[in-house]
Amino acid sequence: MSDASYDAFYDAVVVGSGPNGLVAANLLVDKGWSVLVLETQPTTGGAVRSSEDVHPGFIHDTFSAFYPLAAASATIRGLGLDEYGLRWTHAPAVLGHPMQDGSWALLHRDRHVTAELLDAQHAGDGQAWLELCGLWDQIGDPLVQALLTPFPPLRPGARLLNALRRAGGLAAVRTLLTPAGDLGRNRFRGEAARLLLAGNAGHADIPLDAPGSGTMGLLLAMLGQTVGFPVPAGGAGMLAAALERRFRERGGDVRCGAEVTRLGVEDGRITEVRTRGGHRIKVGRAVIAAVAAPHLYGRLLDPADVPRRVAAGMANFQLDPGTVKVDWALHKPIPWLTEPAYAPGTFHVADSVEQMTQSMSQVSAGVIPDAPFLLAGQMTTTDPTRSPPGTESVWAYTHVPQTVLRDAGPDGLRGRWDKEECERFADRMQARIERLAPGFGSAVASRRVLGPREFEALDANLIGGAIGGGTSQLHQELVFRPVPGMGRAETGITGLFLGSASAHPGGGVHGAAGSNAARAAILHDRLRWGDRRLGRSTTTRRRVTKAQHGASSGRPTE
Repeated sequence: MSDASYDAFYDAVVVGSGPNGLVAANLLVDKGWSVLVLETQPTTGGAVRSSEDVHPGFIHDTFSAFYPLAAASATIRGLGLDEYGLRWTHAPAVLGHPMQDGSWALLHRDRHVTAELLDAQHAGDGQAWLELCGLWDQIGDPLVQALLTPFPPLRPGARLLNALRRAGGLAAVRTLLTPAGDLGRNRFRGEAARLLLAGNAGHADIPLDAPGSGTMGLLLAMLGQTVGFPVPAGGAGMLAAALERRFRERGGDVRCGAEVTRLGVEDGRITEVRTRGGHRIKVGRAVIAAVAAPHLYGRLLDPADVPRRVAAGMANFQLDPGTVKVDWALHKPIPWLTEPAYAPGTFHVADSVEQMTQSMSQVSAGVIPDAPFLLAGQMTTTDPTRSPPGTESVWAYTHVPQTVLRDAGPDGLRGRWDKEECERFADRMQARIERLAPGFGSAVASRRVLGPREFEALDANLIGGAIGGGTSQLHQELVFRPVPGMGRAETGITGLFLGSASAHPGGGVHGAAGSNAARAAILHDRLRWGDRRLGRSTTTRRRVTKAQHGASSGRPTE
């Protein structure tokens, strides 16, 4: 096909402008590639966005809010986003779990404060917590590095094995493999420490009695002790804005309102990207698909172009549960039964570890929980710019089944998740907080409810409200993500790389999937062009339009 039939030519096109897509775009443009980011929505950010659309003067994060993994990510730290307007801020305490008797389980950034608080509730638990922190000191850095690098993580894996050996060998490995519920019961005698571990594990969709949940609980709890749960000052959107600003200043292009409808493949290699408006972009080197795997393999590619092994694996691809999220604008702080010793940014709502386990098991079984486990945030407590003085910008979300079999609660919800059902379920969620903070409802100035339909409408990657890009259970992680035998960004189509949460290492705002995809694209491009290109980068940036075609060869820049 003649180059004249294309509207533009780029070395690389990134489909999707969430954090993974923007990280990939930044890494590619740093190599001198001409890069275009295409985004369906009117603004960039994907699930990292914020606005004042709940109540005037209140900034609410539309989706994600707290970013311990971003703070721990060497890739995101390496981008120097503070130079592009990003500033992190923290709440007095990282995490709190209010209990029915008015007491609190609190995670403070200072491990010794956390230990003192736990010891005051149950003697000995403080020392047990410090021992767990000591284990993390030995294995934490290599574990995080191993999780966030391409699979298999050869160098980080070797470091992790050495660290595990020094930390106790098989005993340390056994700790990581122990389910979160058992890990808490084995290590602590009081409920507070157990709630902290289990609640952090509940950020993923791994059952609390299943292997993998303990690692997740330990990971987030210990990140809370080391880097905290920071938020971008001014709203989650400031993180996306910094990534976009850096990318544009380095020569990248972004087009919003540009829905990609097809990825063109010829002879097993990606060649072009088409948008709904009829535009066609020729691709010289790579496409990074920062989109959910079901959309890439089931919508953007012609079925004939999908490798058979991938198509067979995607038939069993499992989404994570759906989500219902409520945002509140409060005209006063949350009226807790008892004020905590340190105000937490994040808080969890569950009567006990057992009830938390039951709620998550109900979701897994297709049942809408009668007493949903809530993950919530006090945003003004964390960042005073989020609302006027004396008020609170707050949210809570919980998971619901992708396919509903029945409702364990009294409302007879059927899983339609229309406006009526979402509001009724939001009442159920709000009642959970009201029990711990009497008068919460009367403090509400405005409320917004986002159900599974709204999640997907605002970000197509959040299929049915699935915020993790696919289940994070062990059968769909590592070499099994997104399908058995993958585990890397390569798709089986030359020049096409999966750079979303559907790829290893999965969900979370860490940019690792985008980074892995970009690095894979750079490596494959070098191998394609031979040793003469090693160590060299493109220095000339090209955008070829039909009007400019006569002045350009249309080949990849050298």
